[in-house]
Amino acid sequence: MKLRALFMAALMAMAAPAFAETDSAETAKETEARPVPEPVMFVTQHSGTFGRQKVNYKVEAGETQIRNDEGKPAASLFTISYIQENAGPNRPVTFVFNGGPGSASVWLHLGLLGPKRVVVASDADADDGAAPYRMVDNPLSILDQTDLVFIDPVGTGFSQAIGEGENKDYWSEAGDKESIAEVIRIWITKHKRWNAPKYLIGESFGTTRAAYLANELTVGDVDIAFNGIVLISQALDYEGSTSVHDNVYSYVTYLPSMAAVAQYHGRAGQGIPQADFLAEARAFARDEYGPALWKGDRLSPEERAYIRDKLVYFTGLDPQYIETSNLRILMHRFQKELLRDEGVALGRLDGRYLGDEADDIAEGPEDDVASYAVSSAYSALMNQYLATDLGVEMDRPYMVSSPDAGEQWNFRDVPEGQYWEPHYVNAGRKLTTAMRHNTGLNVMVASGYYDLICPFFDAEITFARYGIPQDRVDMTYYQGGHMMYLNEGALDALVKDIRSFYAGQLEDQRPD
Repeated sequence: MKLRALFMAALMAMAAPAFAETDSAETAKETEARPVPEPVMFVTQHSGTFGRQKVNYKVEAGETQIRNDEGKPAASLFTISYIQENAGPNRPVTFVFNGGPGSASVWLHLGLLGPKRVVVASDADADDGAAPYRMVDNPLSILDQTDLVFIDPVGTGFSQAIGEGENKDYWSEAGDKESIAEVIRIWITKHKRWNAPKYLIGESFGTTRAAYLANELTVGDVDIAFNGIVLISQALDYEGSTSVHDNVYSYVTYLPSMAAVAQYHGRAGQGIPQADFLAEARAFARDEYGPALWKGDRLSPEERAYIRDKLVYFTGLDPQYIETSNLRILMHRFQKELLRDEGVALGRLDGRYLGDEADDIAEGPEDDVASYAVSSAYSALMNQYLATDLGVEMDRPYMVSSPDAGEQWNFRDVPEGQYWEPHYVNAGRKLTTAMRHNTGLNVMVASGYYDLICPFFDAEITFARYGIPQDRVDMTYYQGGHMMYLNEGALDALVKDIRSFYAGQLEDQRPD
């Protein structure tokens, strides 16, 4: 039996290469033979009132094909363009995308900038339930100031790899920026906008994308200089937005956001104006909490007690819980612990949202209520809007969010095979380079006080470093979370600030 087993193993080993070569050849043949579909474009005519101005516009919803190094079609990116009727060559144009990675542009499209807007509960006390949902005209859209082009990266929306391309070819910084840069180049060439003011608006990972895309287009071969970038819930330096053990920096960046949420829910800072309370939180995090964490176990008993009591003051958490946590509060634990006595967990995208979960003893939330409380409405109404208002007919589903893109994204920022030391994603230097090469580039950074993913204090620290020109950065703040525009009051304020930014009249709101 032993000899027979060895013989079979040897036989399989000898046969394996042949099988592998056959499979590889068949796969290559199938890939090469895969037909390349003709790109589709759906064009409709519309009119609306935006910024108190009537605008007649057309919508081009369709595919743009990009080619690989051999000149063959490799990917098809779906965009939805809103173009003012009789727009001249100097009409501003704004390219918009969300983040993830793996998210389509639906959130900024139907939540903030498009001519239609999804309506969800503004006060975060209810989820979107089941259909029917409500979508209304959006007079706040900036379509009177700029044409809008919403881009769905490969693997999201209707965008996909075609021909010899594979989705994973575009699930990295290199593939992502090259594909989107090419879509932008093709668009401005087709619409004769090379001499028009150009803007980028990105949210979350979309701000990371905006930074490396601006760098690519500014210093690369194409040389497209942008006039402005709007970063909503910025994520340039992931060290400041990654709450994990041993990342000391993140304990500092997240603390003021915890304080904002604790005050909102009545667990801290009662009777103190928000601005004053958050100013205290910033100062403590920067000047006392950070140095204490670096001292670690060398803190004296008196120093340790002082830091513990200050953390109680800002977070509203139990002193013993903070002691047991070794003065280090991970965000997912804070989400579950702050209102554990009420049996609810906080949202991550927006700490105002509360979820009633079955497991009240768990360390952290089982899901993000701030996401599932609104996602069904956006998904349903985006599909409805595409089919009815824009007349889009496709043979595949619209991917609002792609788990595959998120799970398989390659965060390496060097070519395969090149030595790479793992580190946090950081696009700060790339934005700096873009701004220093292009002295006409201005940046607006929008942060929500209750964002428990991309904390506002991290935005302040990030933009104070890396040599970013301070006189061309405007920091703005809102009473909302990651998608602050879900809050009606924050929506009005955000749109007002974006309009002022485009007009060159925005005042910086960062604290002294």
